[in-house]
Amino acid sequence: MSPELIKLMIQGIEETLFMVSVSTIIAAIIGIPLGVTLVITGKGHILENRFINQIFSTIVNIIRSIPFIILMVAIIPLTRLIAGTSIGTTAACVPLTIVAIPFLSRLVETSIRDVDFGLVEAAEAMGASPLQIIRKVLLPEALPTIINNITVLIVNLIGASAMAGAIGGGGLGDIAIRYGYQRFQADVMLATIIILVIGVNLIQGIGDFASHKKNKK
Repeated sequence: MSPELIKLMIQGIEETLFMVSVSTIIAAIIGIPLGVTLVITGKGHILENRFINQIFSTIVNIIRSIPFIILMVAIIPLTRLIAGTSIGTTAACVPLTIVAIPFLSRLVETSIRDVDFGLVEAAEAMGASPLQIIRKVLLPEALPTIINNITVLIVNLIGASAMAGAIGGGGLGDIAIRYGYQRFQADVMLATIIILVIGVNLIQGIGDFASHKKNKK
């Protein structure tokens, strides 16, 4: 592999890290509270509200039902509005974030639902407010699995960011398509696959370690 291609691969790694990092951070900021909201507004929970629950649940289901590659194309006008362009890594962050938020919210919802409701009832009996129950009971108890959820999200975003390269999203996916596929450079394709596999395994290992550490506490 030539020095130019090595430099290009390094740039691809940086672009992929940028897309995944930005999307993960924004998805966590919005998706975790959304997942909590889906639980606490559900039937029989501390802030039961069928109307709000149904609205959020419907929005989440609609976005999750659209294949990522179609979503990227469908929201190009929105991407241009937010990022000022429809191509490149910054533009790719828009659909990646939009698809990441409902994905993470559903995972967090499942984690929160797994918390023993007896703990919630005990906190209510002690006079805890809904906000205190969320902060002191639901989130701490679900934290290990939420860490696992974020790990799953990052792994999925790595794959989605590679797919974003198909329509000029940049990153390793773009390099794999332009050089590995279109120019039949098998070494570039192989190098891209190896980097993605190493990255996924590294992220998974870090996530497992962090989750295990929280479980011990």
